Amino acid sequence: MKKIVLLLAVGIGYVLGTKAGRERYEQLRAGFLKVKESPTVQSTAHQAADVAREKAPVVKDKIVEVAGAAAEKVRPSSGSSLGDLESQLPEDNVARQENPYPQGDLP
Repeated sequence: MKKIVLLLAVGIGYVLGTKAGRERYEQLRAGFLKVKESPTVQSTAHQAADVAREKAPVVKDKIVEVAGAAAEKVRPSSGSSLGDLESQLPEDNVARQENPYPQGDLP
């Protein structure tokens, strides 16, 4: 996938940066359309779409599972509260101060 993106970016950069003019652009465009409309490319694209549709539910379930596990790790335990978390901050922590810049002096 990364190779496709890289090749696409190089191709776009070449077309936009070329000084060969409209004629060269049309040649490149014709070549691209020839490849795009190739039966082999069309068949491969349809196969890729079918595989993506088939695997989508599995991927969705895995994402939900991983997101749930991540949420459990960042969720505070049932016995802790925001006050408990604030008590763990050092005294000189800016988050503990009500207004660290009383005259509006920003660092």
